[in-house]
Amino acid sequence: MANFAIVRAFAVHIFTACGAALALLALILATGGHWAAMFFCLGLALVVDGVDGPLAREFKVAEVLPRWSGDTLDLIVDFTTYVFVPAYAIAASGLLPHALAIPSGIVVVIAGALYFADQQMKTPDNYFRGFPAVWNLGAFYLYLLEPPPWLAAAMIGALAVLTFVPIKFLHPLRVKRLRALNIALLAGWAVLALLAVIDDLAPGPYVTWPLVAIAIYFFGAGLLRLPA
Repeated sequence: MANFAIVRAFAVHIFTACGAALALLALILATGGHWAAMFFCLGLALVVDGVDGPLAREFKVAEVLPRWSGDTLDLIVDFTTYVFVPAYAIAASGLLPHALAIPSGIVVVIAGALYFADQQMKTPDNYFRGFPAVWNLGAFYLYLLEPPPWLAAAMIGALAVLTFVPIKFLHPLRVKRLRALNIALLAGWAVLALLAVIDDLAPGPYVTWPLVAIAIYFFGAGLLRLPA
C-alpha cells in the first residue's frame, strides 16, 4: 500500500511536469506561426494547472514525497506556460510596433520572473497582489482583438506596471466571494476560448465580445476590492 501511495504521488508530479512538455510543444508551434495550435497547448496547460493542485492535496503528495517540491515544480511549469512562451508569442506576433516587439517580450519575461519570485503574490483572502503574470491570457487577447500596434504596446506596458502595483486581482477558484459565479464564468470563458481557437483566433462577435466582457469582469472584480 505504501509503494502504491508513492507511485500515485509521483504520478501527480509527472502530470504537473507535463505542463512543461505542453509549453515546449506550444513554443515549437509558435515558431512555425501556428498560433491557434499554440494557444490550444497553453489552454491544455491551464487545465493541468487547475487539476494538479487538488490531486496533490487529495493524495497528500507533499507528505508522501517530501524530496520533491510540488510548489517549486508548479512555479517552474507555470513560468514557462504563463510567461515564457507567451512572451515569445507577443514579441513575434507582428502586432506591436517593430521597434517595440522584442523589448516588449523582454519586459514580459523580466516582470513575470520577478512576480513569480514574490513571496507575497497572494493576499490573505486569496486574491493575487498585482497583475498575476497571466501573460498567456494577455497574449490570447492580443491575438483575438488585434488592436492598433501603439495600443498593443501600451497594453503590454500597462500590464507590466500593474505587476508591481499593490492592487487585487481575482483568483476565480480560490476567492470565496461570489465563487459560484466566478467558476461559472470561468467555465463559460473556457468554452468560448476553445471556439475562438477552433476558428483560428478569428471568431465572430458572438464569441469575441462575451470573451471581452468576462475579461472585464475578472479584471474589475479584484480592483473593486480594497487595496492589497
